[in-house]
Order: sequence, then C-alpha cells, then structure tokens
Amino acid sequence: MTEDKKQGKTRLSMKTSDILNSVFGDRTRTNLLKKQEQRAIAWLVQRIPAWITSNILTGIGFFGYIIVFGSFLLAAYVSRTYLLLGLLGFLINWFGDSLDGRLAYYRKKPRKQYGFTLDITIDWLSIILIGLGYIIYIDGIWEVFGYGFVTMYAWEMILALIRYKITGKYSIDSGKVGPTEVRIAVGACLVAEVFIPDSLIYSAGVLVVAIFIVNIMDTHKLLRVADEIDKKEAQSK
Repeated sequence: MTEDKKQGKTRLSMKTSDILNSVFGDRTRTNLLKKQEQRAIAWLVQRIPAWITSNILTGIGFFGYIIVFGSFLLAAYVSRTYLLLGLLGFLINWFGDSLDGRLAYYRKKPRKQYGFTLDITIDWLSIILIGLGYIIYIDGIWEVFGYGFVTMYAWEMILALIRYKITGKYSIDSGKVGPTEVRIAVGACLVAEVFIPDSLIYSAGVLVVAIFIVNIMDTHKLLRVADEIDKKEAQSK
C-alpha cells in the first residue's frame, strides 16, 4: 500500500471532531448554518481526490459565479426561467469557495497569505459579476440596486479587513449572516422572480438595505473597539 493511500485511510478514520478542529481551528464562525455547513465540509474534504488542489477549487467556485452571471444574461434575452440556473451556480460556488482553504488545512498545506489574497480578489470579482448581471437583467432606475449590492458587499469586505487589522481575527461572518446565508437569500430572490415577475426589484432593494444596516452596526462596533485600543495604547505610554 502506498504512503498516500495509507494517509488517506488514516484521514477517513479520524473522528469528526478531530477533523473539525484541524479544518476550522484557524477561524471562528458565527453564521446561522455554521454547524450544518462545517459538518458537510468535514465530510467532503475527506473525499476530494488527491489531484484536486485548493487552486482548482477556487477556480470552480469562481466558475459558479460565472454561471450565475450567465443565468442573468439568459433571463434578460431568452427567458427569465433561466434564473433558476443561478441556483446551480450558487451551489457550485459554495462547493469551491467553502472547500478551497479548508482542504489546504485538512491536508496540512495551508498557504495563509497567498490564500487570503486570492480569496479577497476572487470574492470581489464575483460580486462584480452578480451586480453586473442584475443591472443587465433589470431595466430603468432600479438598476441602481445592482450598484448598491456591489458597494454594500464591498463595504462588508472592507470591514472584514479592518477587523482583521485591529483585532488580528479574520471573520467572514457578520453576526448570524455569512456568505452561505447570502447565497441562499439571493437564490430565493431568483426563484421568486421566476414565479413573480419584477419581485426581484423589491427583494434586491430589501437585501441592499439589510446589508447597509448590518454594515452600519458593524462599523459602529469596530469604531468602539478601535477607540478602546487607542486609549489603552495612550495610557501605556
């Protein structure tokens, strides 16, 4: 039996709790579906073929958002039923985006700085695709919600980087809401649009306002934390 096969069998025999610790030990998740999501990822990383790398998974995740973008294009020029294709895109994106870094930790080959840089870049490009797709699909002044979604999500990304800078902790969640919950919410909006035409205008507006409120709250919390750190540093001098 080869060494790779031996290691594979050993990993498959590890307890779920041990796998969770090895895969998620570097971050704390607070999102609503945390438990279910982490167990699913722990199950999947054990079964990813050896030839699939973290970079390949990142590419798969980005391809998922290309599918979502394509669903908007097809809905705009062919039939809005194609918006349902976006659900497949979100699923593929979840698979690639959720597993790329976790697979690296499971295989004990994390590239923290490289992975961090790549994830932020791909996330930004992905959000641009979603906003652009919405703008192409929607006509008139309501296109502004596509722009709003991009800017609000960008603000959320900036807050995550600020949090990492001042606390040393990188979190992709905002309270009970994380990327998975956002995917589900946007996917539900696409389904509603197929059966209730023009509902996407209102649901997009609600989503943008909700992210705006969350960002305001997170900004306030970070300002308080930053202020406390500054005061402690001033007192120590």
